[in-house]
Amino acid sequence: MPDHGSKADISFAGRFTASAIAACFAEVCTIPLDTAKVRLQLQKNVAAADAAAPKYRGLLGTAATIAREEGAAALWKGIVPGLHRQCIYGGLRIGLYEPVKSLYVGKDHVGDVPLSKKIAAGFTTGAIAISIANPTDLVKVRLQAEGKLAPGVPRRYAGAMDAYGKIVRQEGFAALWTGLGPNVARNAIINAAELASYDQVKQTILKLPGFKDDVVTHLLSGLGAGFFAVCVGSPVDVVKSRMMGDSAYTSTIDCFVKTLKNDGPLAFYKGFLPNFARLGSWNVIMFLTLEQVQKLFVRKPGS
Repeated sequence: MPDHGSKADISFAGRFTASAIAACFAEVCTIPLDTAKVRLQLQKNVAAADAAAPKYRGLLGTAATIAREEGAAALWKGIVPGLHRQCIYGGLRIGLYEPVKSLYVGKDHVGDVPLSKKIAAGFTTGAIAISIANPTDLVKVRLQAEGKLAPGVPRRYAGAMDAYGKIVRQEGFAALWTGLGPNVARNAIINAAELASYDQVKQTILKLPGFKDDVVTHLLSGLGAGFFAVCVGSPVDVVKSRMMGDSAYTSTIDCFVKTLKNDGPLAFYKGFLPNFARLGSWNVIMFLTLEQVQKLFVRKPGS
């Protein structure tokens, strides 16, 4: 039996294009939740020292505070580098998944692909893709992290292209890969969790009576992928956001130790609900879109 139709004859260019389109559409729909997630993760526990309540509370509260203080458009901060990121990272990590998975199991493999091979393929493609796309992730986080400024204080960056230029001029070209370590760890882990769990959940659902390869199956599989990815990847996601948004940390280990010491272990799951709302909805939208768009790229026999 083929692996639930995943071996449709689609070229790498077709898979890359379909993946990039689906990832960009999901990004546009869900980036307000990502902005709220980043603000929550960057918010440190200062209440004890300053006797002040945290500025941001919960997903809706954070979104409302941002919209009230900075305008609703601020919720889409980082959308330009976010789309840059999804064109590169989304296109590569998803577009390479099927070819790499086939490479790991061998061309003569018949039947369902083992879960271990799916995880290995997702880990590999996530690491490769983010190693190339890290500059876009850095700029996206820095634009999202900038909150309301005092009157007369200029913004750090005028936009995405200005941010790329200033980072290179002021910090050096290599600075575009700041946070690469936790970013590779985060994206390799989350990509493996997302793609392997979607693949596995979908494969399992299709073996149940009454289910077929349709929107309902894609919806359930996407939710499962998002939840599992957040559970596994939240700690490295917090470290990544803090390293990219705050230059006070000297290394991944330094960021991890300081976060643990200053904010406690629960800090690694700060923003869990908005992160799940973001990744859960992102995965549902992305996979639903991908399943439809990639049909346009299936090569007909003899073509």
